[in-house]
Amino acid sequence: MGGTQILHDVTFSLAAGERLGIIGGSGSGKTITALAIAGLLPREAVVSGSVRANGRELLGLSDRELTAIRGDRIGMVFQEPKTALSPFRRLGTQMTESLAIHYRLGRTERRDAALRLAHEVGLKDPERIVRAYPHEVSGGQRQRAAIAAAIAASPGLLLADEPTTALDVTVQRGILELFTEITDSAECSLVCITHDIAVVNQVADRVVVFADGSIVEAGAVHEVLERPQHRVTQALIAAAGGESS
Repeated sequence: MGGTQILHDVTFSLAAGERLGIIGGSGSGKTITALAIAGLLPREAVVSGSVRANGRELLGLSDRELTAIRGDRIGMVFQEPKTALSPFRRLGTQMTESLAIHYRLGRTERRDAALRLAHEVGLKDPERIVRAYPHEVSGGQRQRAAIAAAIAASPGLLLADEPTTALDVTVQRGILELFTEITDSAECSLVCITHDIAVVNQVADRVVVFADGSIVEAGAVHEVLERPQHRVTQALIAAAGGESS
């Protein structure tokens, strides 16, 4: 049975502690790339090529093997924490879920870990936050809790798919600063997927530009944004008001 090829010869690498921005318009292949890396594509999707983390090939691994890698080696932050987080479970429980999967923690240890994570991601009043349900906190607090869940087991790679789209500008700035702090302190690499030039400029060292499932431009952020070569990059900058600083 035939199908539609979505990605075409997508290739990039990421050093330890490096922050890469993936930018492009809607439907350009950004999110599909992240899902392919994390092994979260639908079962019917056919993936060819190679995805390696610390030299280990991820393509072809079983669901059980991928579950062992997610959280432990790869963490993922989704666009809308209100849907990524279960409305029926307390935030502290969700923040420490990967620890419960990968390590045997007692109830007290898990609660202590939740409080530590809440503090690490800058959540004020952590005692209240870890006991709260997602609907009882603000959007920015939910996203910080989702980030805490993603970094709980100290992964080497953090995938963030449009992590600030649903947030106002002030909260967005704080979340992006948090990503910088995490990667600086933990030597965790970051792939930040966005359509927003300003987000890439604030958080990334390098950027790759997607269009129609392919990478059309790549390089250091300041070089690509100051001297864009491809019409897609030029259009994205123009749509953002021409600001790259």
